[in-house]
Amino acid sequence: MATAQALVVHAAGDLRVEERTLPEPAPHEAVVAIGYGGVCGSDLHYVAHGAVGESVLRAPMVLGHEVSGRVAVAAADGSGPTEGTPVAVHPATPCGQCGYCAASRQNLCPHTSYLGSAARFPHTDGAFAQRYVVATDRLLPLPDALSVRTAALVEPASVAWHAVSRAGDVAGKRVLVTGAGPIGALVVAVLRRAGAAEIVVTDLHERPLRVARELGATRTRLGTAPEDLGADVAIDSSGAAAGVATAVRALRRGGHLVLLGLPPAPEQPFLSGLVATRELTVAGSFRFHAEMADVIAAMADGSLAVDAVISHEFPLAEAEQAFAVARDATASGKVLLRF
Repeated sequence: MATAQALVVHAAGDLRVEERTLPEPAPHEAVVAIGYGGVCGSDLHYVAHGAVGESVLRAPMVLGHEVSGRVAVAAADGSGPTEGTPVAVHPATPCGQCGYCAASRQNLCPHTSYLGSAARFPHTDGAFAQRYVVATDRLLPLPDALSVRTAALVEPASVAWHAVSRAGDVAGKRVLVTGAGPIGALVVAVLRRAGAAEIVVTDLHERPLRVARELGATRTRLGTAPEDLGADVAIDSSGAAAGVATAVRALRRGGHLVLLGLPPAPEQPFLSGLVATRELTVAGSFRFHAEMADVIAAMADGSLAVDAVISHEFPLAEAEQAFAVARDATASGKVLLRF
């Protein structure tokens, strides 16, 4: 039986690199040699707390859902990309049968399985491994102009792309982004490509604000935005009650609020009175689905520049150090694991 090293979380504070047996590929499955994986906030939460919200670890689980690589063994039925093709891996597998799937809102499918998620039991193992067996319909070939390393950002960039789409047409508008971590920074890059006239970014640390400026922010502020900013759109990527409050107060009457960041607990203080009296439109934003193809094309043609988000790269053997660095928002952006 073939084996590969994988990054497995066993419980809070218990992260291990261990040898895992690869399942025998079904005819419609390929084996991907994973090149790079991005450490996400959810990965950090599983390691730090043994849970992400209500998704609690009940058994060891391979982490990772932001991955790219090359096809090592093509699918036996001839579907999907051929051996050697560079690919990004779509982490979601919706049911394809519910009303949300029928309405092309697969990101809302309640039956979706997602790589590296403990939302269901048995858990859905992720793809932080040297080899990963995956259905070919989850593979997106990469153009020659897009490196496998940069393609590790396709998944989080798709999250940002979906969030901006939830705001409607942002061309020529003043947009506030609260929270400039990796997702917030990618939101800035997408907004720049979408033609936003002004992109104001707030964060509690100076380093992410420097990255935001490099990606297209026209103005940055340490702390909160001015209440008289008069933003047409505000996108909160912080998930913090204070960040959402900053966004609400900085919006003009009739403005549009997008809630992208996930809060530490479902119930949070919210300025509903201002939302009502200013007649704000509020939209949630959760994951993505078809956006990955658009993101890949935009990254390949250079219209979506994202490399500045990457701050560090570590080999799989140094995963613990990689996670320690990724936890420090003052010193890191997107941390990559190299497989």
